[in-house]
Amino acid sequence: MSRHPSATHSGAADLSTSAETLGPFPSPIERSDGYARRRLAWEVVLVLLISVGQSAIYSVVSFVRAATRAPISQQQTQLNPSRSAEPLWDAIYQFLDIFFSLALVAVAIYLLWEPAGNALRRIGLDFRRFGSDVLRGLALVLLIGAPGIGVYAVGRAIGQSIAVVPAPLDSSWWVIALLVLAALRAGLTEEVIFLGYLFDRLRRLGWSWTGVIVSTALLRGSYHLYQGWPSALGNVVMGLVFGWCYKRWGRVMPLVVAHTVIDVIAFVGYPLAAAWWPGIFAPPATPTP
Repeated sequence: MSRHPSATHSGAADLSTSAETLGPFPSPIERSDGYARRRLAWEVVLVLLISVGQSAIYSVVSFVRAATRAPISQQQTQLNPSRSAEPLWDAIYQFLDIFFSLALVAVAIYLLWEPAGNALRRIGLDFRRFGSDVLRGLALVLLIGAPGIGVYAVGRAIGQSIAVVPAPLDSSWWVIALLVLAALRAGLTEEVIFLGYLFDRLRRLGWSWTGVIVSTALLRGSYHLYQGWPSALGNVVMGLVFGWCYKRWGRVMPLVVAHTVIDVIAFVGYPLAAAWWPGIFAPPATPTP
């Protein structure tokens, strides 16, 4: 929707050229082209309303609701909740949920596609530098993942983090595979939309680098506010670090790798942590409905 209706429109040609020559960070649209700027702004609003922006609004509402009820420390939220009491149908619903979430990622990539350039290559979501991408991603796991666990533990200790209930690992043989897919879904959804898509669109609208990095980090934090403000704050810091890395590297793949690995550890490793340290990680005995 960011392109003009006609391929012969000069603005469309300028956008394609700038996207190809400047990689993931194209030049801003000329202020004199009010039509293109309005069209792009509405595109950003609509993409957010059907993807991470919608989830952020629900997360904020969920946090406000939790804050006005019983103490936050006595409440809980669930990671990857079951969709059916029957394991097979639960797996089918979980898979469909992942599939349709990834369709939103595909929409964002489609909107980034330009006649003169490959959107996946432009934002660095490809395998050209997979070795270095993985190494950078794993380094970010050490930088972000371990402190993130600490932030949640501190939040639980001070009674400001909602207890996160992980999906059980022993219900069916395919549970772990679905959890890995869910982690990949989260990595692609957040990094492609927060970084690959929004960085491109906000820079085209003339936002400064500081404005882009800070605003996307705050949006990422609000997206996780349902877990309590300590987790939201931790995700703001993560967004600042990831935003800086994307600006520096111009590739979203290392950040997808890091996010996916962090979530695999959370989704699969969290039940073990809850068993080993129930006072910190296990849900309260009598949770608020």
